[in-house]
Amino acid sequence: MSFRLYDTATREVRDFVPLEEGRAGLYVCGLTVQSEPHVGHVRSGVNFDVLQRWLRHVGYDVTFIRNVTDIDDKILVKSVEQGLAWYELGYRMHRELDKAYAALNVAPPTYEPAATGHVPEMIELISALIARGHAYAAEDGSGDVYFDVRSWPAYGELTHQRIDDMEAAEDADPRGKRDPRDFALWKGWKKATEPETAAWSSPWGPGRPGWHIECSAMAGKYLGPAFDIHGGGVDLRFPHHENEQAQSRAAGRPFASYWMHNAWITTAGEKMSKSLGNSLTIPAVLQRFRGIELRYYLVSAHYRSHVEFSFEALEEAAVGFRRIEGYVARAVELVGEVPADGIPCASFVEAMDDDLGTPAAMAAIHDVVREGNRLLAADAGASGSGADRAALRGNLGSVLAMLDVLGLSPYDAAWAGRAGRGDERLTQAVDALVAGLLEQRAEARAARDFVAADAIRDRLKAAGIEIEDTPTGPKWALEGNN
Repeated sequence: MSFRLYDTATREVRDFVPLEEGRAGLYVCGLTVQSEPHVGHVRSGVNFDVLQRWLRHVGYDVTFIRNVTDIDDKILVKSVEQGLAWYELGYRMHRELDKAYAALNVAPPTYEPAATGHVPEMIELISALIARGHAYAAEDGSGDVYFDVRSWPAYGELTHQRIDDMEAAEDADPRGKRDPRDFALWKGWKKATEPETAAWSSPWGPGRPGWHIECSAMAGKYLGPAFDIHGGGVDLRFPHHENEQAQSRAAGRPFASYWMHNAWITTAGEKMSKSLGNSLTIPAVLQRFRGIELRYYLVSAHYRSHVEFSFEALEEAAVGFRRIEGYVARAVELVGEVPADGIPCASFVEAMDDDLGTPAAMAAIHDVVREGNRLLAADAGASGSGADRAALRGNLGSVLAMLDVLGLSPYDAAWAGRAGRGDERLTQAVDALVAGLLEQRAEARAARDFVAADAIRDRLKAAGIEIEDTPTGPKWALEGNN
């Protein structure tokens, strides 16, 4: 089965047929850097990271563009509230976003353009729309420029809406509009309330771009007038993506062939957002869980499924991942290497090809891990024949290959030094203390003082440490981590 994905525009799962064989162009709407990123924000980053990883795995040369919106109304308002220059706030929050992505092993895109670096391209696109009769400058002297939605009969096709059923656009003062649904392409500078640094020169006077024109210009700059996949959160379908598509196609650019949208992370049934006061920032969550565990939690749900966030659910997911991690660690120790030539199992490939079916893909990983644990048990109960070790190595390689596709391989260099829930020095200290107790236990068992040996084992268990006696000696792990 070839790769198939759900296209929001057609509302059906379609075979992925790229515009150019062997190549895939992907544009994803990144964040507006107005505040610290929370779990809901990074879901999109993780989901589309999995997409580009899978495309690369099956052989595509991927150009992945993910923008940053570093100028808009919200940034200007928040910067005043915090007593910062708007660009300082944006830069600080951009750095926090980079840290959050890195903490969850979200690979950098091919390029990450910022809106403020592409104003000339936006002015060029707006000028083309005016020349084609699809945009106009307001007659009230405000310097605003609007897209004329009624000039484009296909407006609403992405979200399957009729213009007359739509609510008025709220992105600019309606006084200069011909129709309340017309949206802003350029916002004239408001000298009384906006800093001079937030204005650029244009044929219509000083001002700044509207939100929607930013992505159309940046996608065109780096992917060309037509590209394969446009992605983002489901809340961006309207008006943002509807407006992007309309203005791009009205300017003569075919734009995206497929539209993909990830669902929300909710708390108490509502979208997680700053405005609702129910957000959970990434640094706060990483005080309780490792980044790899949070990523596992996010990847385990299908990207189009809404996820009701809770720490209980995250803990359950973390325990599930620790079982995989425990198997991998024991298998690597027995095999003596980290195989780099593994192949994902057929059920994993089938799941991923079916619209990135990560829940089924994860189930496939657990099935292979169960078989691996059976091989480990057989090895422990026998001499460990060469055939069994070869089977174990193949099983381990398959697990690692599948984890790598999902960005979850414990041996990925991105996770190095990201212990979470404590640091490496603490782990080393605990290891030394446990090793001392295990030596005492071994001495007690050698002296056939099984009461003392069992007491040491019970003492460790009370501290949340499990002991496993193996043919190569006792091993320890935190409860639930094997």
